[in-house]
Amino acid sequence: MVTLTGVSIHPNEVVNSLKKDIRFREVCHSILSQRVIEQAATARSLTVTIEKIEAEADKLRREKRLEKAADTLAWLADQMITPDDWEAGIRDRLLTKKLAESLFSKEVEKLFAQNRLDFEQILLYQIVVPYERLAQELFYQIEEQEISFYEAAHLYDIDERRRELCGCEGKLYRWSLKPGIAALVFNAQIGELIGPQASEHGYHLFRVEAFIPAELTPEIYQNLLDKMFKEWLMNEITYMIHSQTS
Repeated sequence: MVTLTGVSIHPNEVVNSLKKDIRFREVCHSILSQRVIEQAATARSLTVTIEKIEAEADKLRREKRLEKAADTLAWLADQMITPDDWEAGIRDRLLTKKLAESLFSKEVEKLFAQNRLDFEQILLYQIVVPYERLAQELFYQIEEQEISFYEAAHLYDIDERRRELCGCEGKLYRWSLKPGIAALVFNAQIGELIGPQASEHGYHLFRVEAFIPAELTPEIYQNLLDKMFKEWLMNEITYMIHSQTS
């Protein structure tokens, strides 16, 4: 039985509410995920020390600006959890992270190397206009230096944000562009005017400002690690369910 400001809530009511909100499967999936993680961590003798839990708790308190112990206790009470509940949740998250590192840290570099082209970036500017004739006219004017690419983008682009940025799209990964456009711009020379290229949005002119080589940054490393771990976890849960029902 759960009590909220003096009002009792039965566990069955919690379950029924989750079902009505179509969140019951999500919660069950979370429970099974933690069960798989615990089993895998135990098999690999992975643990989380009290010191690590306390350090993470201190970090979270600073982020939430809970400067005093009383502030922390009041916040936990408002969340309807005890200090032990909070530390248990921190421990679970740290154990998950430790298991992911144990399973896949050595595989991340291999996956990055195999997909290196996907992580190349380009600093790209573009102009999109609604009519092919206008795109052609702008192309010739830019080529003849009657107007700069940036001025043309500021005056004619159909997108307000891009007009304000004089055509700047920023740093883009190869995979974020449509294959045809990616092939055009990644094979261009820096400063080359490309287009017009038709799409469902209009007619495009492109200018490449810089090519940025692929680099395994901490952010990309974490994204790849998370991707591999989530795929592994999903497979393990599926196996667990099938082994119980077969």
